[in-house]
Amino acid sequence: MSNSFVKPEYIDSDLTGRIIGCAMLVHNALGNGFAESIYQRSLEIEMRDQTVNFTREYDMPIHYKGQIVGRRRVDFLVEERIAVELKAVIEIDNGHLAQAINYLEAYNLQTGLLINFGSRKLQYHRLTNLKFKRNV
Repeated sequence: MSNSFVKPEYIDSDLTGRIIGCAMLVHNALGNGFAESIYQRSLEIEMRDQTVNFTREYDMPIHYKGQIVGRRRVDFLVEERIAVELKAVIEIDNGHLAQAINYLEAYNLQTGLLINFGSRKLQYHRLTNLKFKRNV
C-alpha cells in the first residue's frame, strides 16, 4: 500500500496513514452513496486484509464525577489507541468533528480519524485530543 497518507508531522502518522489508505481502497471500489454500515463492514474487511489490528464498534462508558452516565460506541478502535469514526454524508460539519473529538476526550485517546465516505471524494480529518493525559 502507498505511503502517500503518512505525514511525519502528525502523531501516529504511520498507522493513521495505513487506515486512510484502507479507506481510500474501499471508497475507490464502492464510490459514494451507500449507508454508513456498508462502508463500516467494507473497511473492516480491508483493515483485516492489511493486518491492521482493531476492535469494531468499541463500547466505552462515559463518566461524570466518577459515575457512569451513559455509553458511546466508536466505529473502530485501532491498536487500542486510535478512534476511527465513519460518516456517509455529503459534507462533514462541525457537529461531526465535535462528536469525534468528544470520543477522544471521553476515552482519553490522543489520536483519531473522522472519515467520510458520502462525498464524491473521500474526506478524512486527523484529530488530536488536546486534553490527552498520559498514564491515566
